Amino acid sequence: MTMLGLLILLAMLTSFGLDVTAGALNLRALAAHPPERFADVIDQAAWDRARAYIRDRTILDLTASGFKLAMLLVWWFMGGFPWLERVIGAWKLGILGSGAIYIGVLFLLAKLIALPFKIIGTFLVEARHGFNRTSIATFVGDKAKSFLLSLVLGGPFLIAVLYFFQYAGQWAWLACWGTATVFLVFVQYLAPTWLMPLFNRFVPLPEGPLRGAILDYLRGVGFPASNVYEMDGSRRSTKVNAFVTGFGARRRIVLFDTMVARHSVPEVVAVLAHEVGHARLRHIPKMTLFAVLYLGIMSQILAIAMGMPDLHKAFYMEHLTLHGGLIFFMLLVVPLDLLLGPAMKSLTRRYEYAADHFAATTLTDPGALAAALKKLAANNLTHLTPHPFHVFLHYSHPPVLQRIEAIERCAREGAG
Repeated sequence: MTMLGLLILLAMLTSFGLDVTAGALNLRALAAHPPERFADVIDQAAWDRARAYIRDRTILDLTASGFKLAMLLVWWFMGGFPWLERVIGAWKLGILGSGAIYIGVLFLLAKLIALPFKIIGTFLVEARHGFNRTSIATFVGDKAKSFLLSLVLGGPFLIAVLYFFQYAGQWAWLACWGTATVFLVFVQYLAPTWLMPLFNRFVPLPEGPLRGAILDYLRGVGFPASNVYEMDGSRRSTKVNAFVTGFGARRRIVLFDTMVARHSVPEVVAVLAHEVGHARLRHIPKMTLFAVLYLGIMSQILAIAMGMPDLHKAFYMEHLTLHGGLIFFMLLVVPLDLLLGPAMKSLTRRYEYAADHFAATTLTDPGALAAALKKLAANNLTHLTPHPFHVFLHYSHPPVLQRIEAIERCAREGAG
């Protein structure tokens, strides 16, 4: 074990320890009774159900994280990385072929280790609390489609990265960064029209009061979009959601069918106004820009990791390899993720507040957004009093109670 290996191990254990601490604090923060502000949508029985769901979900997620970490450490310290290198190296597939197979096998092993927890989460925890509507056939189909997409999209990208670091010399990191950027934008462009329909059915929102109210709002704020779709979210879950995906002509505003069924027209329009706020405030291209800059930093670190003998020795590899450098780089950046992850989530929380503010200032009735958020929290069994440390580490959205308070302040200021 080298000093670098010890630092990586310490980072892994620290990351897991922070998750356990945050999870424990979050469970302790579960109040015995629902906040008074939610009394009109959540009674004591519903709150007890939410507390039970949050406990079950937290325990499962932490157990899954702990098991995956334990399996990684066993593989590491039992010499799994050099053993797999010897096995695949004996096949004489060449640098690119061996590298792709090596990384592909590790990717498949990671998916297999996570699979039992996905099954438990879907068919036990989510089902126990009334959320799951995923059939076994749909579950298997989703996993098969995800695996094939990983091969079709991820395979060529992986081979390109290995090729650059084999033949592009000092410019490898730049070529890798450019390719990753093109891949990112390409996937975002494809996702709304090609990728997402592989998993869900999207139909234009039918004519009626809801579509009319939505189009009236869009015209009122000068938002040139008519692509409002209803998605069959109820095929997999009873949870409610809405989102915007894509950009430009490929942008789609998507409402879960569960939202259309359970919320009033003003509430659905209010949720849509929040999503329009993200688009009008250019949050999606801004986050894409941050992602591109992050890819640039990671490409430079990857170039350094590729030529670090001590990094390979930390995992008991006797020789430098491209595929080993790529895998060990992913483990090396754990300390960086500990710093950048909460920072990026803090930024997205600010964007959520900004989108709420946009909606509240453009809606005729800002209270409809607060009412919609309360119903969403009640339906999705949301933690209404999360611990600040858990929010700091994991929340991409502000706690719903804080969002409602901010919307109400905005409404008062507008009225004044």
